[in-house]
Amino acid sequence: MRNKPCLTHDDVRRIAEAARNAALAEKIAMSIAIVDDGGHLLWFERLDARASTITVATGKARTSALMRGPSGALESRVAAQPALLALDAMPLQGGLPLMVDGDCVGAIGVSGGTGEQDERVASVGCRAL
Repeated sequence: MRNKPCLTHDDVRRIAEAARNAALAEKIAMSIAIVDDGGHLLWFERLDARASTITVATGKARTSALMRGPSGALESRVAAQPALLALDAMPLQGGLPLMVDGDCVGAIGVSGGTGEQDERVASVGCRAL
């Protein structure tokens, strides 16, 4: 049997705080979602962002956790293989896996800015781990 790390509540709070501060520094209304390695929601925060960002941020985080990679990486694959949309995935930039010693322990998804802005804020959250 192999042991692997998992996120604690303190880890999730630290990640969320770093991402929130990055979003506020960018002066962009965003939603931030953090999920465990199975894509289950652990944290959600909406910073005066539009309602549509709720589903998008959560979907990006879930997609990233289940793919064990950036949600944006799926975007080009969907263009070539549209059937991938049946996976209930969010193939948009802004979801990043949270990795510890080579293991995916969860993911963060951000929505509200451009794809590049979302990913930049998500990246700050990742680095807080």
